[in-house]
Amino acid sequence: MKITLSVIKADVGGYVGHSDCHPQLLTRADEYLAKALGDGLLIDYHVTKCGDDLQLIMTHQQGEDSKEVHKLAWDTFVGCTEVAKQLKLHGAGQDLLADAFSSNVRGMGPGVSEMEFEERGSEAVIVFMADKTSAGAWNLPLYKIFADPFNTIGLVIAENMHQGFLFEVHDIKDAKKITFKAPEEIYDLLVFIGAPSRYMVKAVYHRETGNIAAASSTQRLSLIAGRYVGKDDPVCIVRSQGEFPAVGEVLEPFSLPFLVAGWMRGSHLGPLMPVAMADSTPARFDGPPRVMAFGFQLSGGKLVGPRDMFADKSFDNARQQANDVADYLRAHGPFEPHRLPLEEMEYTTMPQVMKKLEAKFTPLG
Repeated sequence: MKITLSVIKADVGGYVGHSDCHPQLLTRADEYLAKALGDGLLIDYHVTKCGDDLQLIMTHQQGEDSKEVHKLAWDTFVGCTEVAKQLKLHGAGQDLLADAFSSNVRGMGPGVSEMEFEERGSEAVIVFMADKTSAGAWNLPLYKIFADPFNTIGLVIAENMHQGFLFEVHDIKDAKKITFKAPEEIYDLLVFIGAPSRYMVKAVYHRETGNIAAASSTQRLSLIAGRYVGKDDPVCIVRSQGEFPAVGEVLEPFSLPFLVAGWMRGSHLGPLMPVAMADSTPARFDGPPRVMAFGFQLSGGKLVGPRDMFADKSFDNARQQANDVADYLRAHGPFEPHRLPLEEMEYTTMPQVMKKLEAKFTPLG
């Protein structure tokens, strides 16, 4: 059975500030998706949140970039924005950068990750959702999952993964893409994805079967709007087991709270803390950045789950380390490396400050 799994998210209003998503937003979103399910557009859905982001997880048979499914998501976000405005939530509708829906939500503000595939006899998928960080945050974990044998032993001892994977990388500033073969091109791959603010892993494919293994959102809100309008808070789908890495291999990269761009005003580096949904409520300095992992088994397109994968106590050390790293970085205040380098401040509030002071600069000598 061929199905499409779509994860579409947006920040339609924060409660309180940027820390959480009000329950009424989830209730309104559920009403929209329940109607679409009854009308036959969707096979199944799950509404959730990560921090102040509303997350729509949907299965259907309309294919990727379906106008009907994307319009459903857009209408849902617009309807939830109305609720957010009634409740006077912070930044109501901030991720909706267009006045009206066109053909799909790409380039309109919401983050999108979706993939179409033939459902296997046992189809395990992990949906990753992050808050207070930017697109590109998945580069390091996707590399470790699909190219690092120190993380994924299946690359060494599993015959059906030994040939490696293909990485589709997008240059989101020049709107170009390139595909790298792992393992033989991993040095070339790392040259680019080591700069996640520009080069992002969009998708990963099994080299022998060509089956899609992972897909991420690469939308950069600031590049769309031309100014700082909030962080991108990306999502990512990873298929697991069988010819793909095991669930434990998919989750293992997050045992290290690696540094990502985002945090307060989208202008700081911070540790990505793996958390259960109940703890995906960043408050300290609007952070530190959080990541959730929901696991599902698919059965005829039905979402069996979710299992809250980071509720596992084995990630306690990663959470403690994230807090320790947060303490260390916060001590730097407005100095780099806590604050992002100037080239990354282009789409924050820095340009307005520079323009105001421009006349006060005088030539040297």
